[in-house]
Amino acid sequence: MKINIIIPARYHSSRFKGKPIVKILGREMILRVADICKKVLPIKDLYIATDNKKISSVVNKAGYKSIMTSKKCLTGTDRVAEAAIKIKSKFIINVQGDEPTINSKDIKKVIKTKMKYPNHIICGYNKIQKFEDPNNTNIPKVVLNEKKELIYISRSIIPGSKKINKDLSFFKQVCIYAFSIDELKKFYKRKRKSSLEKIEDIEILRFFDLNKKIKMVKLNSNSVAVDQVEDVKKVELILKKLQK
Repeated sequence: MKINIIIPARYHSSRFKGKPIVKILGREMILRVADICKKVLPIKDLYIATDNKKISSVVNKAGYKSIMTSKKCLTGTDRVAEAAIKIKSKFIINVQGDEPTINSKDIKKVIKTKMKYPNHIICGYNKIQKFEDPNNTNIPKVVLNEKKELIYISRSIIPGSKKINKDLSFFKQVCIYAFSIDELKKFYKRKRKSSLEKIEDIEILRFFDLNKKIKMVKLNSNSVAVDQVEDVKKVELILKKLQK
């Protein structure tokens, strides 16, 4: 079955303009993510979906393929869907362009899970690390049922407890998704954000209104997303440790 990886890359991020092409240890972040993805699939099956010619130019010069998308895409998943419609593929793996510390093995794990559960949206998650603050609204927290299906995802701390529980663990979303092309088309055709999606500013919530189950996969990336300028130094420290 045909599988492609699409990395969405928007230039005008509300929190960090030009984020995809910020240099991390001398290499643009979008290229670092693409370098990880090419360990999973051949370059011919890898695309960067962007609305910006600067990003497209950086990507193409590095030997990767880009697909130009509308500047009016509501979310990264809408951008991936718009790009996916232009290529013939059965399944699309959406790897966020702002997580340059993800592990290629985790992308493979998401693909394997999608093959096992083709009628589920697949999304990664991991434990919030000691150096991360669960109160940080830039980190979407997830709550799962016993089948490892997503019950809810929020920028607030969830789950909550009446009692003070120092042993309570929190889990975060890791933005590696797997979709079928039909799932992406349904998402894209709504042409509007759902009510909860607007409130939380978390796009995967739109699938709740499409009655799609979301299977969560425990990953081991210890990935840190670059949401703001300060996160670049955190990521560089992690990469230096990995290089050692």
